[in-house]
Amino acid sequence: MLELDHFSHGWVTPVLAYVMSVIGSVLALRCATHARASRWPGGWLIAAAVSLGGAGIWVMHFTAMLGFSIHGTTIRYNVPMTLLSAAIAIVVVWAGLSIVVRGHREVIALPLGGMITGFGVAAMHYLGMHAMNAGAHIEYSTGLVALSLLIAVVAATAALWFVLHVRGFSATIGAALIMGLAVCGMHYTGMASMTAHRMDTMSEPTGGVDSVQLLTPLIMVVTLVTIMLVVLVGLAEVDGPSRRDDADDTGDLDLADSGRAWPRAYTEESPAPAQPAASFSLQAMSKRQSSRR
Repeated sequence: MLELDHFSHGWVTPVLAYVMSVIGSVLALRCATHARASRWPGGWLIAAAVSLGGAGIWVMHFTAMLGFSIHGTTIRYNVPMTLLSAAIAIVVVWAGLSIVVRGHREVIALPLGGMITGFGVAAMHYLGMHAMNAGAHIEYSTGLVALSLLIAVVAATAALWFVLHVRGFSATIGAALIMGLAVCGMHYTGMASMTAHRMDTMSEPTGGVDSVQLLTPLIMVVTLVTIMLVVLVGLAEVDGPSRRDDADDTGDLDLADSGRAWPRAYTEESPAPAQPAASFSLQAMSKRQSSRR
């Protein structure tokens, strides 16, 4: 059996992986907040899926993989399969977010979205591992794989619960820190299930790219997308209070940063309606009868 090293660069790669997961989680939670309040949540849900599925999960996975090595061989990655794993991560997160944000019954939508997202994230992880070519025979422990699946589903369900209930920046940071731990825990549990064995005809892997060749374009794309999402969320955060101020000045009330204003006349307590004319007639007749007596 070949020796595996998950921390060949020390604690640099796991710390960077955790930081990326937290950043992606923060952006996803803020995007989801705007999706809940918007009449057209589709764009915000896509942004949240890219943030969490792309930066928070997929990039975290391959950042952690930079510190992974198998002694005695070189690791190369199949690029199309690696990109497919990224697409899976984004799509399943989008599906889970859409179910819980647009669903009417949380008791059904939350576990359903958690299962779809959790199993999808696990599929992304193991497809990414399958994209790795190390020129060795790879095996997985069934028990640890099952545990990683359980962690993925629980973590995804918790993340979707945070999406529905977390409000405020401090709560968002706290939830993102927990989400980052859950994602990293699922990743390293899945990695612990892996063993590599020397093949009868051991040879250097061919095809694909090494981790450095994979990292350079990855950093460029992720940095650009993350900056764009930060700017998008930042503009929305600044625009929300200004819309409320404008609505107050014009006599309208803005509803939860959604851009929907309702006239103040419909929100303030209206005066009690006047009694119908029939009630006045009955009272007059009663008074006349009393006077006759």
